[in-house]
Amino acid sequence: MKQTPCEYIVWHGLPVLRKEIVKSMVENFDLSQKEAAERLDVTPSAVSQYLSGKRGSPNITDESVIFEIDKSAERIIKEGNGVIISETCRLCKFFSSKKIFPFICEYCAEER
Repeated sequence: MKQTPCEYIVWHGLPVLRKEIVKSMVENFDLSQKEAAERLDVTPSAVSQYLSGKRGSPNITDESVIFEIDKSAERIIKEGNGVIISETCRLCKFFSSKKIFPFICEYCAEER
């Protein structure tokens, strides 16, 4: 059975989004792994796996995408984990527009 777009995002997209937000929090905003875990409401071991590359591939290299990830990381740090859902959805839509999630883009093209 073919995965739905939402299943694809849960299994493949969400780990990439979280990894990139964690990476931004730790590298750009000087949060510890424990602090990043608390801000994203994930376990410290999940943060460790994101940073070590065990979860969330591929790596994002597009500068416009990295800019948006940094904006989301900063907003989550400043406003708390109440904005995680809105920032995740915003980034997911942005990733799709940049064709980072090719399955979603193919699905959307089929629907037109």
